[in-house]
Amino acid sequence: MNSSRSISAVLCGAGNRGKDVYGVYALQHPEDIVFLAVAEPNPVRRNEFATAHDIPSKRCFESWEELLAQPKMADAAFITTQDQLHTQPALKALEMGYNVLLEKPMATTLDECFLLARKAGECGLELRIAHVLQYTTFFQTIKDLISTGRIGDVITIDLRENVSYFHYAHSFVRGNWNNLAKSSPMILAKSCHDMHILYWLVGVPVRYISSFGSLLHFRSENAPASASERCLGCFAASSCKYYAPRLYLDIIPLLRIATKSKVRRVRFISKLALNHPTLFTKLKRFIPGSSQISEYDGWPVSVISDDLSQAGKLEALKNTDYGKCVYKSDNDVVDHQVVNCEFENGVTSTFTMHGFSHEEGRTIRIDGTTGTIIGEFLTSRTKLMLYNHLTGSEIVIIDTKADTDPESGHGGGDEGLMESFVKFLQTNDESDSLTNVNASLESHIMAFIAEEARLEKKVICLDEIRNK
Repeated sequence: MNSSRSISAVLCGAGNRGKDVYGVYALQHPEDIVFLAVAEPNPVRRNEFATAHDIPSKRCFESWEELLAQPKMADAAFITTQDQLHTQPALKALEMGYNVLLEKPMATTLDECFLLARKAGECGLELRIAHVLQYTTFFQTIKDLISTGRIGDVITIDLRENVSYFHYAHSFVRGNWNNLAKSSPMILAKSCHDMHILYWLVGVPVRYISSFGSLLHFRSENAPASASERCLGCFAASSCKYYAPRLYLDIIPLLRIATKSKVRRVRFISKLALNHPTLFTKLKRFIPGSSQISEYDGWPVSVISDDLSQAGKLEALKNTDYGKCVYKSDNDVVDHQVVNCEFENGVTSTFTMHGFSHEEGRTIRIDGTTGTIIGEFLTSRTKLMLYNHLTGSEIVIIDTKADTDPESGHGGGDEGLMESFVKFLQTNDESDSLTNVNASLESHIMAFIAEEARLEKKVICLDEIRNK
């Protein structure tokens, strides 16, 4: 990115998103953004971030309160704390004059979302929520097809978020987003991205919402008869796809993804490690690039422990929630949910989220008065087809094999979001800003009301809520 100046920033929360997404972007683009301070309660993560970004100890803090008690020292504040700790640091940063990039969801209550949007308006500052899907080529192309009239007037949209079985088990059964008391509803924590995309594509607010779903599978009564409380030593290990060492030590699901890579060397090494593990262990030191697999410490492995040695990972599986049986955890968020919407212009949509997919990704179908768009935005490939009702033509708009890199960042959306946010702060040009705080607020309203509709089994009109 060509820039007039480098943007300075502070970081509150050096976890996966803060350290491994926004922090890595800054390291790759030091001419555009530099982090000057960090707040993180975990000393290992705090020190790692400080070392990587050359931040002196006097600007390293254990809490966001300590960091934001200092005089304003940068252009922007990145708030990447846990969900329930979003509101107060974001409010404080805005009051101090920071522009803010806030990790989704905005907040865990609708009142707090309204409060944040109002505060940003009062302060005249940018509050950007980390909705990343708009910044992918896939969804931008769909938006362009609709905007240019290629399918006439949109009538209905069917969007699915197919969360892979191992991702769901990692994040929403064993992980930080597994329980309402410490996180937020699944439709908010995982799928506010999708609510935002639907609103963005249709272009007007939702009027009516209904929703259905539950925690159907990951319950104690569905545990195998021989299952123990923890995976290590469990008699059901060989027959359980959720057996923790399969994911965190042997990385079996990730190897399966990598066998579909467009890079031939990655395909070869992954197939060897997956299908012939003993042979791979013997030959890996002679195969260039094999360390990427044998020493893999990216997501989701990076989350389970600060010590990613073999001993450290084993210790995590013995003592943390990442080693617990998925049927005997304290999770209570849904594992599947459907949301039905009618927008103010009469367009309807259905959205389905579930945690049982063989492959991670989203699929979408949009039917209009003159054409149909069908798309796949998956880990292994991206495909977008346009069908013309009059001529019967089928046009391939996008058809690419993906990098199949689990750290690739929402199909390029992470990098696109950062480029847009940094460029806006550099130039005050909103042309690349595909979202704003009011649009994010609208999508959060959709998520909160969908959860209310699910719990109360009713259709809800949003007019009163939005006016209030």
